[in-house]
Amino acid sequence: MPTESSSRVTIHTDGACLGNPGPGGWGALLRYGQHEKELYGGEPATTNNRMELMAAIQALESLNRRSAVDLHTDSSYVRNGIMSWVAKWKANGWRTTAKAAVKNDDLWRRLDAAATGHDVTWHWVKGHAGDPGNERADALAGRGAREARDGVVGAPEPRLGA
Repeated sequence: MPTESSSRVTIHTDGACLGNPGPGGWGALLRYGQHEKELYGGEPATTNNRMELMAAIQALESLNRRSAVDLHTDSSYVRNGIMSWVAKWKANGWRTTAKAAVKNDDLWRRLDAAATGHDVTWHWVKGHAGDPGNERADALAGRGAREARDGVVGAPEPRLGA
């Protein structure tokens, strides 16, 4: 019988930019029981916030079925946005309280849809502070950014069987 922790998918995500805006990358480390998968990718012209969002989106979209997920991010923007701001933006027609268009609403909508398919617990971790999962996600994001800069972008790995 699986333990509670082994029945959950653990995800670490990160985004990076070489200049902001500039070439950017996203990375995600997914763990389920004894299985581990690394995902990364990038874009030649983007922002750090977009890459932080894309890391979480790609990780959640890579899951084959509804899952209980612990998602760890060093981005307060992503965690605060998904936990506090998205519901208000949706209620306001994807407008801020100041009636301005929500920045990155295309990715916020996609993240909202991806998260809705799972039971996600969002965790904030301090970046560059020695958390092994965050460090690996950071390395993957850096790889994605470098490959985007150089015109060779890594494709996401096959879906995690979780």
